[in-house]
Formats: sequence, C-alpha cells, structure tokens
Amino acid sequence: MTLAFPMALLLLPLPVLARFLPGVRAQGATALRVSPGAFAAALPARGAEDRGRQTVLVAAWIALVAALAGPQVAATRELVTASGREILLALDLSGSMLKEDFVLDGKPLSRLDAVKRVATRFVAARQGDRIGLVIFGDRAYVAQPPTFDVASVARAIDIAQIGISGRSTAISDGLGLATRRIMGSEATTKVVVLLSDGVDTSGKVPATEVARLAASHGVRVHTIALGPADLEDQPASRDAVDAAALKEIAAVGGGTSFRVRSMADLEAMAATLDQLEPNPMKRPPLRYWRPLWMWPGGASLALVLLLAGWRRR
Repeated sequence: MTLAFPMALLLLPLPVLARFLPGVRAQGATALRVSPGAFAAALPARGAEDRGRQTVLVAAWIALVAALAGPQVAATRELVTASGREILLALDLSGSMLKEDFVLDGKPLSRLDAVKRVATRFVAARQGDRIGLVIFGDRAYVAQPPTFDVASVARAIDIAQIGISGRSTAISDGLGLATRRIMGSEATTKVVVLLSDGVDTSGKVPATEVARLAASHGVRVHTIALGPADLEDQPASRDAVDAAALKEIAAVGGGTSFRVRSMADLEAMAATLDQLEPNPMKRPPLRYWRPLWMWPGGASLALVLLLAGWRRR
C-alpha cells in the first residue's frame, strides 16, 4: 500500500497548533475567571465524558487526514477488448458421435463427450472474440448466435445432445449455415471450425463448393476429422471418417485440417488452433492503483456523527 498525497499527513498536528494561536489566547484572557469550586455543588463533574469526546474528535481528525492522504494498493486487471474476430463452430451431432472410442483416465469416453471437454475450455478462453455455435445432423441449426458471452457458448456446447438435429451427417449443410451466418458479419477476421466424425451423407451441395464460397467472402475454414478409422483405410466401416474430404475442405477454405484419433490428439489440436487463431487476451494485464480513501473517510464521517449525537444528548 502507498499514499497518493503523503504531504497531507502534515495536517495531523494542525489542531494542536491551533490551540496556541494568538487569537485563541487573547479570547481566553478576557474570559471571566471563577474559582473551580464555585459551581461544584450545582454541576456534576464531566471530566471523563469530555475526555471521551476529545478522543472521538481526535480519531475523526486522524481518519480524515488519512483519507486526504489517498491510501491506495496496486492491482491488475485483464484487458478485455474486442478482437475484431468472429468464430463459428460447426459441430457434428450425428449418431456416430456416441461411439466410445476415446479414453480419459483409463475410462472409455464418447466422441461427443471428448469434444465437449476440449471445446468448452477452448471457447471459454476466447475472451474478446465473438463466438457462435452451429450444430448439424440431418439438418443444421444455429444453437448459439455469435456473441461476446463465451460462457453461454460453452454452456450450449455442454448441453448439446445427439438426435436434436437428426442422426445423419449433413456436413455441407452445417458448413453452409455457418458460412451464411458469418458472411454478413462486419468482423475483420471470420473463421469457421468444422468438426465431424463421418461422411457427408445427406448434404445437397458438395462441401468443397461451400468452402470455396466461404473463402471468396473472406471466411477461413478449419476442419477437424474425429475418429480412429479413415474411410480410405476402412471403406466398409460405418464409423470411418472421410479425412481426405475434410482435408480438401480446409485446403479450399484457406484453413488447416486436423486429424484426431485420441484424447491426446484432441488436446494438441486445441493448442494448435489456439496458435493459428491467437487469443486476444494473451497480452500484459493493466496495472493500476485501487483507491482506499473511502474507508478512513467513512470512519471519519461515522465518528463525527457519533460526536454530534453525543453532544445533542
């Protein structure tokens, strides 16, 4: 703690000095002097009460001078400023996201739960960005419009359930809705992060064409291929992901494609994506002085009111 105006402490002895002013002594010299015992029988002794009042008055003066000195403590505050960036997450909620082929702490974990754990942390740390969420299965929906309230987006991801948008995988519809939603934004940087664990089974337009349209409007598209099996290696697998198609979407959309097969891959993907789209909050915090004068000032006021009530009584 430090003082903003330490010279104000020089006012502390002012009441003592005032007792020795010439005017005060002159006034006292013209007063009528009477023997102390003259009114002893008429008035009770009030020495203790007077000393109590003087103590309260001195304490009020000390508190007032302390407030004038401006006590303050050093503090820091994170700078939360708009980054000028808008990010829309397009999350696959098809039936295959229920498959438990991820492992966390030795226990099986569904693809959706694994994504929730990482995506909610990623979103919650994006203070300063406008974040939105699109979910898709058979159809695509805007689950959370772009907002600076990243905590609400994290909650929307956390409560997302399989089946609310169908159980198929309309990648092009999800990417198309996210692109259409973000194209009208006035943000200087526009990003779509597409996450899917399957093959585009019900889209009406090739997803690469949607990505090309997005790139032509200044929207960068990152893709995340989620799942242990690739369609190229296991074409007969119902749970295989079309990693090649997602990679092509990212290439056309001017972004990066991530291949995620395990929880460790998912964590590494989030870290890499955070580097590609830097968090605007990663800057030195603002250092400032927090004033504390209101505490001694309030104490001084309370003591003065106490003294006033004492005298009235």
